[in-house]
Amino acid sequence: MDDHGRGPDPRPEGGPGALPEPPAESAESAESVPRPLPYEGVWRFTASAVDASVPQARHAVRDLLYRQGVPLSDDLAQGLLLIVSELVTNAVRHAALLSPVLAVEVAVGAEWVRVAVEDAHPYRPTALEADHGRTGGRGLLLVREIAREAGGMCDVEHTAGGGKVIWAALPLKPVRTP
Repeated sequence: MDDHGRGPDPRPEGGPGALPEPPAESAESAESVPRPLPYEGVWRFTASAVDASVPQARHAVRDLLYRQGVPLSDDLAQGLLLIVSELVTNAVRHAALLSPVLAVEVAVGAEWVRVAVEDAHPYRPTALEADHGRTGGRGLLLVREIAREAGGMCDVEHTAGGGKVIWAALPLKPVRTP
């Protein structure tokens, strides 16, 4: 049964960074398909791979979530904005040479919010473990931990164009612990 992206799994179908397209509605299927909530949707914008894009992307995502009325707790919003900052920073620092433009995507479903940053650099990073003698280099580890603590997930995937998309998805409702 297809839930048209409204369910608990924010992993895109049909390739990295893409969300499934709902099929065209017929008169009889329109009644069985749940209507999107007012805040549901997918938004994408591009930015130059420069330092100034980090706060600009964070503010754009914050303003978008606020404008759409996405039901986020303060903690979840702060975690999500930190993820955006880390992902854009990583793209600026590590991919700018091969990818002067990056894309930021925000997708909101009934039960989750997903942010993704795509660049054209082919290197697929991995989360480094903490090395207290080093500064930097732990952005993806931080993203993974924020997502995990919120009950969400994150991943790095290759794009059809040879680049990559790094995404994190967090549930909108608090995770219940037994």
